[in-house]
Amino acid sequence: MKILGLIPARSGSKGIPNKNIKLLNGIPLLGYVAKDARKATLLTKSIISTDSQEIAEVAVKYGLEFPFLRPDEFSGDKAPSVDFVRHAILTLKEKGQEYDAICLLQPTSPFKPNGFIDQCLQAFVDGELDSLISVLEVPHEFNPHWTFEESAPGVLRIATGEEQLIPRRQDLPKAFYRDGAVYIFKSELVLRENRIVGGKTGYVLSDPTYYCNLDTMEDWYLAEEKVNNF
Repeated sequence: MKILGLIPARSGSKGIPNKNIKLLNGIPLLGYVAKDARKATLLTKSIISTDSQEIAEVAVKYGLEFPFLRPDEFSGDKAPSVDFVRHAILTLKEKGQEYDAICLLQPTSPFKPNGFIDQCLQAFVDGELDSLISVLEVPHEFNPHWTFEESAPGVLRIATGEEQLIPRRQDLPKAFYRDGAVYIFKSELVLRENRIVGGKTGYVLSDPTYYCNLDTMEDWYLAEEKVNNF
């Protein structure tokens, strides 16, 4: 199976200015995911998708290929991820390069255990999946069976639609949330259904020690505290 590593890194970050090339312990942020992508033996190759020549030059320095410049219409902060993914698939196809699946690796999740990407890729291939995401377990107090949504002004209902709460923590089914580290999906899922998560979807449980999702400067300061531990 041919699998493309796709690293998105647009310019114009507001929460953390110049986030993707900002130095974290002396290394540009995207350098961390570039290093992990290069180590992944099951990726056919890895590229950068960016609207910035400056970001592209940094990416190439850290071993990523730069086959195209992403158009502005796919680079705004409101542009859905599936748009730049579709653009990458179709642009490479025009160049005679087709891939069975895409492995989306976001610079905003810079820390991963050694071999984690290959672990996810192997699970995707072995499970004959349409998509796979890396996840963390939802703490029991936030389990969807114990959370509520508003059904009318001032009125709540159980978020799962059940009539009664599950009384014991031990009886709660496990629930998971995406940690943002790894997304893998078939190219046809994007081209036919315009989504990156769907169909038969698998998961790999991440190590919470490595969790980091960089959106604000507070997140950045936490990353600075963590970076020397790995």
